Amino acid sequence: TNFTLRWNYTGNDTNVTFSAEYQCFGDLKTSETEWKELPGCQNVTDTECDFSSAITEYYDNHLVRVRAERKEDKSPWSSVFEMIPYVIAQIGPPEIHLQSINGVIKIQVSPPEANQVQKMWLPMSNFKYNLVIWENSSDAEVRIQSIFPTDTISGLAPETTYCLKVQATRPLDHQEGLFSPIRCIKTTRKVNDLFCPANLKVLALNMQFHLHWNNPYKQHVNYTVQYLIGYLKTLPGDHSLKWLSVPRCENITDTKCNFTSIITAILGLYYLRVQAMSEYNKSCLSKEVTIDPLSTNEIGPPGIRVDISDVLLHVQISPPGGENKVMTEHYYLSYQIVYWKNSSDNEEEIKVKEIKQTIATISDLTPSTQYCVKVKAFSEAYNKSSPYSNEECIKTPGDKMLPLIILATFVTALIAVLVLAVLIIFFLYQAYNKIKYVFFPSCTPPLNIEGFGGQLFGSPYLPTVEEPIESCYVIESILEEVNQNDFKDYKHSKQSSRDSGNYSNDDDTSGSKGSEGMLEKEII
Repeated sequence: TNFTLRWNYTGNDTNVTFSAEYQCFGDLKTSETEWKELPGCQNVTDTECDFSSAITEYYDNHLVRVRAERKEDKSPWSSVFEMIPYVIAQIGPPEIHLQSINGVIKIQVSPPEANQVQKMWLPMSNFKYNLVIWENSSDAEVRIQSIFPTDTISGLAPETTYCLKVQATRPLDHQEGLFSPIRCIKTTRKVNDLFCPANLKVLALNMQFHLHWNNPYKQHVNYTVQYLIGYLKTLPGDHSLKWLSVPRCENITDTKCNFTSIITAILGLYYLRVQAMSEYNKSCLSKEVTIDPLSTNEIGPPGIRVDISDVLLHVQISPPGGENKVMTEHYYLSYQIVYWKNSSDNEEEIKVKEIKQTIATISDLTPSTQYCVKVKAFSEAYNKSSPYSNEECIKTPGDKMLPLIILATFVTALIAVLVLAVLIIFFLYQAYNKIKYVFFPSCTPPLNIEGFGGQLFGSPYLPTVEEPIESCYVIESILEEVNQNDFKDYKHSKQSSRDSGNYSNDDDTSGSKGSEGMLEKEII
């Protein structure tokens, strides 16, 4: 929050002073306000002045101008300098405090403006700190790392002098500050406590968190697991008293602890450490481990259940973690289904299907075939995947269309045979009637007419034997001599013979109508 105004003056006049004026716009759309004297920059003899007291609004636009004065003479105003204090300001160097203990260096960083009443860089927790450290020698290797306001620098050689400096940055504003003055300190020799917990390791599966450690000490030791919520480390000051004990992990003799109950904020960081207490009431703290719940956690295999309907395979997936909604709401899980025919043929094709739902349907299956399925869950957002689930196998039912096809074929063939049989019987019956009609007629013409017009009853399908034709001549004079009485007697005689049912075999007295007609025609 320290602002200094500098300018150039090329004149050779003596006894010249300088004065500055400014304007402040709370809103760029407002009209121009009047110029005001800039505090701390009135009648100064140097070419710079400190106007920090005039800047109270760090995000407003300011206009500044300067002019030279000598007694009553005043020069024209300089060109206007436009600025926004927050934009042009540079972050100052932080203050650091060092302590060398047990082979490490404990550092405490105070943010810029920590001792000032009026602060521009708020909130203070947005500061991040970069540490540059090196051995105090000619060929030293520089080491750069990020640190918290209160932190421990480890991995140092004992009884060695190290020099360091710290820079404050604000990543959200893309601003970097000035480095602190260089400070040097000598490390001490590290004292190894055998009962101090070592090799801390976090195992997490489906949001169930467990801390494991080794106990190199063979005697009786009690352990207390402590945790610190991550954001507290970003705040300046001593936070050693802010560590809390994990429930059900106090004064335990086991070398593991379930700390799932303390993970209440999924997106935050947590720090864990183990405090050992020997039988002689001697205490030792382990190194700290960092837990980012979603990154530390591993995804377990999902559960699956398979079912068959017709030739469709239904796969129902149970998300990893069961009823734990964190797994599905934060990991955005997808599933990879792998299925194959369970046969002795090792070259059977393995097929893969990826889905985002927990229910899938697989088609194009072969009837009467056993299929096996396994599923794994994966999260693209966190680049994590689970192991495959247990294999589930099920056999597809037989093809229901085959019996229908066979039945349809049988019915069609039966109908075709029946139709063909009917046609054959019909044609045989027709042929039989024709043959019977030709060779075995049902009625035989009387013998007395077999030689008279007999060709009318012959078969139309058989050729008739050509008979000799007689030439007859009608003599008209005979008609005149016919006795009418004789004709009547003839008719009467014919009628009497029809009534008695007796037919005469004589040609002249035949009882058939055809003979009668022919006789009448002949008489005429």
